[in-house]
Amino acid sequence: MKEYLTLSEASELIGKSKETLRRWDREGKLSAVREPMSNYRVYKRQQVETLFANFFSPSVEDIPGNFVEPENDYSVIELFAGAGGLAVGMEKSGLKCVALNEIDKSACQTLRSNRPYWKVLEGDIKSFDFSEYYNKVDVVTGGFPCQAFSYAGKKLGLADARGTLFYEFARVVKEVNPPICIGENVRGLLSHQNGKTLQGMISILDEIGYNVVPVQVLKAINFKVPQKRERLIVVGIRKDINLRYEYPKPCKKIFNLKDALKKGELYGTDVPKSNGAKYPIYKKVVLDLVPQKGYWRDLPLNIQREFMGGSFHLSGGKTGIARRIGWDEPCLTLTCSPAQKQTERCHPDETRPFTIREYARIQTFPDDWNFEGSMAQQYKQIGNAVPVNLGTEIGYSIVNFLNQYYNSSKPK
Repeated sequence: MKEYLTLSEASELIGKSKETLRRWDREGKLSAVREPMSNYRVYKRQQVETLFANFFSPSVEDIPGNFVEPENDYSVIELFAGAGGLAVGMEKSGLKCVALNEIDKSACQTLRSNRPYWKVLEGDIKSFDFSEYYNKVDVVTGGFPCQAFSYAGKKLGLADARGTLFYEFARVVKEVNPPICIGENVRGLLSHQNGKTLQGMISILDEIGYNVVPVQVLKAINFKVPQKRERLIVVGIRKDINLRYEYPKPCKKIFNLKDALKKGELYGTDVPKSNGAKYPIYKKVVLDLVPQKGYWRDLPLNIQREFMGGSFHLSGGKTGIARRIGWDEPCLTLTCSPAQKQTERCHPDETRPFTIREYARIQTFPDDWNFEGSMAQQYKQIGNAVPVNLGTEIGYSIVNFLNQYYNSSKPK
C-alpha cells in the first residue's frame, strides 16, 4: 500500500473534490509534504484517511458550482471588511487577502482572532494610503455604504463624491490600479435617488479608468446560502483590459433552514450550542401563537390589532413581522438585531430568536469562525456580512477572469 498519495489519488480515494483537499490544506487541516524520491507535493495516506473519517459527510464543495482553480497566486484588498464574510469567501475561492480595512473595533478583533496572519488596518479608511500596492494587487473589493451625492454639475466626478465612503473606495482603486474591482451593496442602491447615486458611482469609476459591467442583483439562495438575501454587485474592469467578466452562474440546489442548522450537505454536524438573544415576555406570548412559516396574520384578530398598532391599517403584506421560519424554507434576510421590533426571525420549534451560531450558519460562516465583542456586536457583525458561500462563488468568477487576463497577457 502506497504511503504517499498525489492530489488526484487522495481525491479519488476518499471521494472528495480536489478543491476540498486544497481547502483543507489552506486551513491547516491537511498538510502536503515533499515526496522523498520525486520531491513532488504529496499527502500521507494515513493523514488523509484519518481526516476523512472525521469529516465523513456530504460537502457543499462537492455540489456543482462555479469552481475554477487559480492558475497563479492572486491577491485581494478588502475594504469595509466587517466580520470577514466576503473575505473568507474570497479566501475559499483561492484569493489571498493582503490587507483588510475596517473601522469597527469588535469586527477587527474578530478578523485578527480568526486570521492572525491577515494585515488588518483598523480605523477610518480616510487615514490609510494604499499606494504601496500599486500594480501589486489583483482585485479590490468592498461593501461601501450607500450615501447620497451632491449633484452640482451635470456629470458627477470623483471630486463631487468627497465625504462619501464610495469616494474612498474609488480612491483606493485608483491608488492600487487592480485589473478588476468589485463593490457590493443593498438592492436599494438601484433606486436610491431615482438611480442617480448608482449612475454617479459608474461615472466616477469611468473617470478613474474602469468600465463598469452591467450591474446585477445576486440572490444568495442561488449560491449555496440558505437565506433570501440579495446583494447588488458592481464590477469594474480596467480600461486597458479587453476581456468580458462573467457573473457566477446560479447553482441548481436551493438550501433551506434545516440544511443550515442540521447535519447534511452544508455542514457535517448539527449547529453548535451558543448564546442568543431572548424575546421580551409580551412578544414571546404573541409568537407562541404563530405556526411554522406563519406571521402576524395567523394571529387572532384582536391580537393582530394590538401587536401591529398603527401598522395594522396600512397597506402591504408586511410578511416579515411576527414571522416564524419553517425548516423546509430558506430563512428571511437576517437583520443586525434578531429581536428588533417588527423584523422577527423566530426559530421553527422554539419561541426565540436564532442564536449566534445559528445566525452564523445561516450566513454560511464556518463553525470555527468566532465573533468578538458583546452579543449585540456579534449579531451586528453577522447580520451585516456578505454570506460566505456567496462570496466564494463571486470569488470563483474573479479567479476565472484573472486566469483569462494573465493567460492573454503572456508573451506569445
